[in-house]
Amino acid sequence: MTIPNRPSLADLSRMSLGKIAALSSETLLLLQEEADEALRRAKAAKDGLDGALDRKYGSIAAELRKREDRDTGTVRFDDGNIIVVADLPKKVEWDQDRLAATVERIRAAGNDPAEYVELAFKVPERKYTAWPGHIRSAFEAARTVRTGKPSFVLKPQSS
Repeated sequence: MTIPNRPSLADLSRMSLGKIAALSSETLLLLQEEADEALRRAKAAKDGLDGALDRKYGSIAAELRKREDRDTGTVRFDDGNIIVVADLPKKVEWDQDRLAATVERIRAAGNDPAEYVELAFKVPERKYTAWPGHIRSAFEAARTVRTGKPSFVLKPQSS
């Protein structure tokens, strides 16, 4: 599909939202496809660059962390006139069943588990909508619904 005088992705940054919204659906479809492809290419390039940086600096950063008796965290070092800041974040996951059992042992011992852990209740939306009305109504006061960012996918009609 060719559209004469179609704005490019670069043009969008200079256009108001109203002007962009006034474009034809065909033009918006082409721009959306172009943006998605540019994002895929940028992500692939970023992933490749991150891999190369890890190959170049990963072992140096690991050695510096080892000297500091740490497995994770941020270290800084120089490479010529460039300061390299290498971060290896810590991601902790807890086994929920074992954590619940430990909380119950703390409670059974007469202690308050809230002194040691944060307790949170979650209700999966699928379960909530499947509950009978009288159960749902008991929980409604504790439920707040917010919306996320809207998204739209444009696709050409098949012929």
